[in-house]
Amino acid sequence: MGGCLSKPKPVEVKVELTLLDKEKEVDLMSPNGKASPFSECRLNGSLGHCSDEDTMTLRPHRKHRDYIEASVCHVKDLENGQIREVDLGAGRALLIKEHGEFFAMGHKCPHYGAPLVKGVLSKGHVRCPWHGACFNITTGDIEDFPGLDSLPTFQVKHALQTQRRSKAMSKCSAVINSSTGFSHVLIIGSGPAGLVCAETLRQEGFTDRIVMCTMDTHLPYDRPKLSKCLESTAEQLQLRSSDFFQTHDIEILLEKEVVSVDVKTRTVTFRDGFKMEYRKLFIATGSRPKPLSYKGKDVGNVFHLRTPEDANSIATLASSKNAVIVGTSFIGMEVAAALTDKAHSVSVIGIEAVPFRKALGEKVGKALMKLFESNRVKFYMLNEVWEMRGHNGQLKEVVLKSGKVLRADVCVIGIGSSPATAFLKQSGVHMDSKGFIPVNKTMQTNIDGVFAGGDVVTFPLALRSNKKVNIPHWQMAHVHGRVAALSIMGKASDIKTVPYFWTAMFGKSIRYAGYGDGFDDVVIQGDLDELKFVAFYTKSEEVVAVASMNYDPIVSRVAEVFGSGKTIRKRDVETGDMSWLIDKGSQ
Repeated sequence: MGGCLSKPKPVEVKVELTLLDKEKEVDLMSPNGKASPFSECRLNGSLGHCSDEDTMTLRPHRKHRDYIEASVCHVKDLENGQIREVDLGAGRALLIKEHGEFFAMGHKCPHYGAPLVKGVLSKGHVRCPWHGACFNITTGDIEDFPGLDSLPTFQVKHALQTQRRSKAMSKCSAVINSSTGFSHVLIIGSGPAGLVCAETLRQEGFTDRIVMCTMDTHLPYDRPKLSKCLESTAEQLQLRSSDFFQTHDIEILLEKEVVSVDVKTRTVTFRDGFKMEYRKLFIATGSRPKPLSYKGKDVGNVFHLRTPEDANSIATLASSKNAVIVGTSFIGMEVAAALTDKAHSVSVIGIEAVPFRKALGEKVGKALMKLFESNRVKFYMLNEVWEMRGHNGQLKEVVLKSGKVLRADVCVIGIGSSPATAFLKQSGVHMDSKGFIPVNKTMQTNIDGVFAGGDVVTFPLALRSNKKVNIPHWQMAHVHGRVAALSIMGKASDIKTVPYFWTAMFGKSIRYAGYGDGFDDVVIQGDLDELKFVAFYTKSEEVVAVASMNYDPIVSRVAEVFGSGKTIRKRDVETGDMSWLIDKGSQ
């Protein structure tokens, strides 16, 4: 790369304006399959970056009809390691400088739209400040999850406004007969693990038949939003459109429940009697709600939140009525928060003294409990349900073991979940005493050709010296799906990710990274009462996890440290001086 210029030049971004046409409609669709009716503003060109001596102007692959040139800054305005959101007139982009080179890509995370300018730049990627997804600054490719799509860059001809692009994908080379009972890869489950597995196979050039089967009535959708946005429809939550699956030859069998697997004949049997043989099998069936024991099982309007229809019914029944939530799991508490502006009353029943205590600790749990109480949520802790009482078959009261009677028109049970693996009991696929499937670092089970991922598995976590763990997080399921797909294709790749999850309530979000199971202390920086804090979870003298609220991008910074293999000591965080974090994160 050349030296510094005596006079700074403006960094220019050239943008092509083209109208959406029929041929490009599929590629430019949003995740729910609805194409934008507006003109598309596209970044394009043969250069993805430039040196300090160049202006940042794109050189097109071919002759184009119309351009907009926008001078966004001087080359001297950005230091190495800096990122900036810039206005192009017809849209915005993220401008990045690393090692003397400039890069530009979409400015919003394609997962939930987080502003990436608030994220963390490290070692050639930008990590999202909200949920931890990572994007390569040269290619825009998603390198760590959650999310399905990558980002547009100068070399990619995709709509700037959508802030997403799908990687190039192959198609099935054979003529597909949907009635044929054979698939080269059969995926059981349509959650993020199954979907990412199918997409990764096509992205990596797999041209044989792929079939996904699911008990669900809907195409894959964003399940974590169910407990936060109760009135959302399946179409609004859809991760991919039906056209997407058809275009890329990924078959989906809806309302198909697997009842048995024969690993000797490599055959799966469905409840309706249909059988399908496979060459490779990926099991990603997720979890099922744990049942609650109580009197009055025949009473209606009692829900386990599983589907958009469940969520919609809960929202309707709770409108100006009395809602009761059983359990202080993340799902239960998110539902409670979502109902406070709809219901006449919201009551939460928990067996512990403080919600979130096991995951986030007592101090953080108490602070969040106050937040809920300030939003009219009434807690009945150290308590359990004894009976559901109804009138004309519909719920009217919830009776606690303490004798307390709560008025209730709708009840949501969220006391945890267990792996949905009962259909594997006679299969030969090994499961532990809790029903989890142990897999190795490439997602392989004890049976050759059978892989598993997502909520149903225990897997070796590199962050904890390859200890076998179960982490039922949305982000982790994405990772499992990709690793399994690469293994299926003979491109085995270890699980290299930092667990990252989040929850949202009352317009506030908690970010969490690491694996804090068994933590013995919590070091708090910031102000819990003001709900602006970062909590470091320690085990012996090592920080094993971090959570924060209104402290972005601290969790993404710590995730970078964890991902680099560096150790954070308890003494590092007790001082309150965060300079160590910046130093460690940049190494």
